[in-house]
Amino acid sequence: MSTPFVPERRLREEMLKFGHLCYERHLLVAMDGNLSAILPDGNVLCTKAGCHKGFLTDDDLVVIDRSGRKLRGQGSPTSEMAMHLACYDERPDVRAVIHTHPPISIAFTIAGVSMARCVLPEVVLTLGTVPTVDYATTGTKSLADGIRPYVRHHDAILMDRHGAVCLGKDLLTAFCNLETMEHTALITKTARDLGGIKELPPEEAVKLRSMGLKRYGGPPSAVAKADGPHADLPEACHACSGCAHPTPSGVAPKSELKMARVVSAPLANKSVEDALVGEVLRALGRG
Repeated sequence: MSTPFVPERRLREEMLKFGHLCYERHLLVAMDGNLSAILPDGNVLCTKAGCHKGFLTDDDLVVIDRSGRKLRGQGSPTSEMAMHLACYDERPDVRAVIHTHPPISIAFTIAGVSMARCVLPEVVLTLGTVPTVDYATTGTKSLADGIRPYVRHHDAILMDRHGAVCLGKDLLTAFCNLETMEHTALITKTARDLGGIKELPPEEAVKLRSMGLKRYGGPPSAVAKADGPHADLPEACHACSGCAHPTPSGVAPKSELKMARVVSAPLANKSVEDALVGEVLRALGRG
C-alpha cells in the first residue's frame, strides 16, 4: 500500500521540526545541511540556501519543480538540490531526503574506515549496511551523479568528507535513518576505542536483514532480494567470518595490532606484567 501524501501545510511544519532536531542532535551546525520532501502536486518543498536549521522558519522554505526551477518562496533553493533530485529520480518510493554533516560518521570517512559492516542487529534490520561514496565537490552534478547507484539500493549513504544523505517515505523515516547511522558510528567508534569490533556471524546477519526487509521494507531492489541466499548484503559479507578490522583493506590499525600482541604476550615476571599493563592502559587512553 502506498503512503498518502502529506498536505503542504503539515509538511512545512514537519520540515521546521526536523530541521530543528537535526541541529539539536548535533547532526549539523551553522548553515550546514538541507531537507526536502515531495508535495502532493509532485513539486518539491526544500530549505533555501544559507539558512540555519536550528532557527528554521517558514520563510526559509521554498518550492521547486522536479527540474530544480523555483516556483515559490523567498531566496534560492539549497545548492545541494541536484543531490536531492537525483534521489527522487532514482527512487520513486522516496518522498523525503535529509542531508546533514554528522561528525562521527564523517570522521569514519576521513579515517578511511568503512561503516558497511554488520555489527548491530537493529541496524542490519532497518538499514542493512551504510556505504561510502567517493569524494566529489559539494553542490556539483558530479556529486549528484555519484550517489545515484547507491541511492537505488540504500536508505542511508555516507559521502567521503562531506556528510550523509538519508532517504525515507516521509521526513520522520529519513530522520530515523540519519539518527540510526550516527548512533551506529558512535557505538562502533567506542568499541574500537575499547579494543576492537565483533561483527555478527554471517548467517545471523543474513537472517536479520531478510527479516527486516520483510517487516520494515526498504529500497525496492533490496526488498526483492529478501528471500535470496544473502538478502541484499554486499558480496564481501557473504564469506565474512567476523572480521574485527574495519578498514576497507581488512588491515587493522597499528594501535590495534599492538594491543593484540600485548594482550597475548606471556607474563614472565612481575616487572614485565606491570610494563604490559601500563602499555595496555596507555593504548586505552587511561595511562
